[in-house]
Amino acid sequence: MGICDSTMRLNTFLLAMAVLLYGAESTVKSRAYFNETGDLPCHFINSQNISVDNLVAFWQDQDKRVLYELYGGKENQKNVHPAYKGRTSLDLDNWTLRLHNVQIKDTGLYQCFIHHKGPHGLVSTHQKSCDLSVFANFSQPEIIPISNRTEDSNNMNFTCLSTHGYPAPKEMYFLLKTKNSTTKYDTVMNIHQNNITGLYTASISLSLPVSPETNASIFCVLQPEPTQTQLVSEPHNIDADAKSPKPPPRPPGHDTLIAVLLLLLLLIVCGPVLCSVLKNKKKKQPGPSRECETTEMEGEESEQAKKRVENRVPGRSDEAQCVVNISKTASGQSFPRSQFKGSYSLQSRAWPWYSGSIIKGRQPTSPNGRDLTKYSLPLALLQN
Repeated sequence: MGICDSTMRLNTFLLAMAVLLYGAESTVKSRAYFNETGDLPCHFINSQNISVDNLVAFWQDQDKRVLYELYGGKENQKNVHPAYKGRTSLDLDNWTLRLHNVQIKDTGLYQCFIHHKGPHGLVSTHQKSCDLSVFANFSQPEIIPISNRTEDSNNMNFTCLSTHGYPAPKEMYFLLKTKNSTTKYDTVMNIHQNNITGLYTASISLSLPVSPETNASIFCVLQPEPTQTQLVSEPHNIDADAKSPKPPPRPPGHDTLIAVLLLLLLLIVCGPVLCSVLKNKKKKQPGPSRECETTEMEGEESEQAKKRVENRVPGRSDEAQCVVNISKTASGQSFPRSQFKGSYSLQSRAWPWYSGSIIKGRQPTSPNGRDLTKYSLPLALLQN
């Protein structure tokens, strides 16, 4: 009885060890890149030459969702999860399932199962596990200068950025190289993960001391996973010759002196030109119009007219060639200019009613009976 118990315990131990060894050897590591195709091998060897029509094979993920099913030698879409429909294809030559358009969320453990049809149902023939790791290459780091050197400091501010990578990087730093030395500057790395794609963006910022007299080159280095190659940015070169030295301080009153000199120069240049313009303007101004002179008072005009009537000296018929401006009387009435434009005399036909009234010693009236003495008439134009 004791011998049987010992034998049973030994068999159980060996079986457990075999299961562990089988499990360890059955897991295959596979790598895939973001948006590309990944392989999920099954490593099935059909040593018994079982017809594909008598085989049933399927792959499932760690959440027991079916990626692909082969039944009776054909693909069966009925049991495939919607997340994998149209994304898989099977290579029967090496029994490898290809997963297309790999995403970050596809990272994980997958299993394939192969059965054959027996007289009493399906019989398990083969099983394999595959651990899929998904990677995304970070972009080459890019150095972005934030600001130039200030007058009070030789420090220059820089930011380095790298995007669309997975998994998160291990390290990111600056390298400052001069002719005689190379200095590494570590700083806090900022990491942001996109909620949709799962990809990472990494960045660092630093203020670096750069001597104005020294040529220097600045590099940014990103270290992804240890198995991945370092990414180095293009050098950001700082040329000592291109750096402008700090300007010397200006003496007191320097700005005031410059302003006075500019004002004097403006007066010297623009003064003669301004005087010449003013002289030409005065020459071009027209003199007073001599076409019509009405300098005599209305009383004097009346006196001359009376004397001519009393002496019976007919007035001259010389024509007054001007447009008479008739001023308004106290009553606000006036003759239009158009009525006095032309050649008129005291005895002319244009004013018979007016001249007749003066000769007869009556007050001048118009044909409609209006008294005309209240109007300022153009008597000054009637020459002797």
